[in-house]
Amino acid sequence: MTKNIFVGTWKLISYETKLENGQIIYLFGQNPIGYLMYSEDGYMSVNIMKANRSSFSCEDITKISQEEKVAAAETFLAYCGKYEILADKVVHYPEVSLIANLVGVKQERTFKITNNRLFLSTPPANMGDVLVTSHLVWERVSKK
Repeated sequence: MTKNIFVGTWKLISYETKLENGQIIYLFGQNPIGYLMYSEDGYMSVNIMKANRSSFSCEDITKISQEEKVAAAETFLAYCGKYEILADKVVHYPEVSLIANLVGVKQERTFKITNNRLFLSTPPANMGDVLVTSHLVWERVSKK
């Protein structure tokens, strides 16, 4: 049986989005927080958020303002589902997602693993009228 080098928990080190003109932007700020987990049985989960997010104005989630909900959604990304490894790519198949449009849509990433670092890159995608690629660096924090 081949050892799955993805299995374990990975902590987000950096997340940059590169525009086609070479400009770098930080969708979740320059110090995002996140974890990526891969299980032996073929499931994954990712959660990413902007650091220092604002707390809601009250404890009762039914009374949170629309503006607060929008701000929370704009500063957080999460999805989970199955995954598979194909040569130099890992493919995520979201079954649950903060962004409903991702459910059932494969998320392909090229990867490289060096020492305890996992480098993931997205294929070019439209963001408004511009093509962008995202580049994430993760550091292994556990193997199971």
